[in-house]
Amino acid sequence: MSKFAMSHPVRGVLAASMLALAACAPAPIYKPTPATVAAAPNMVAQSPERYAGADVIWGGRIVAVRNLADHSEVEIVGYPLDNSQRPKADNGGGWGRFIAVMPGYVESFDYPGGALITLSGRISGTRAGAVGQADYVFPLVSVAQSHLWTAAELQNGRGNVNFGVGVGVGIR
Repeated sequence: MSKFAMSHPVRGVLAASMLALAACAPAPIYKPTPATVAAAPNMVAQSPERYAGADVIWGGRIVAVRNLADHSEVEIVGYPLDNSQRPKADNGGGWGRFIAVMPGYVESFDYPGGALITLSGRISGTRAGAVGQADYVFPLVSVAQSHLWTAAELQNGRGNVNFGVGVGVGIR
């Protein structure tokens, strides 16, 4: 054992604990490109010309699916993403709505309202619409890839690490 580890055992345990916790979190699913911007949907809606053609990695909760002749549109309430790119929907209010434009037909049964999704794509404009009776500007994202989160994936790496001394039994 090194002289430092012997003189600072708490630091060694702390460092090992932090490493173990970091190993539990899943890696991000999409790699940012040089054109990826860290702008929220509400920021893009306010200044669409500033973000035209930019790449984004956004996520949120599905509101509705609309199937059109040659593509589908998924309306999403955007939320910040954690380090694994999972939407943090339990983090209070969202940061604006957006429309994910997907090629072809999207089965609404596979993209149910309330499900959490993360996607990568390119901002392709905005569209005026409404949320209830309020006028709204929706950023449009041409989707390159999308991922629907399962309950197990959302739980993975959270709340399942315990430290202690003794014997324990876990049943799943």
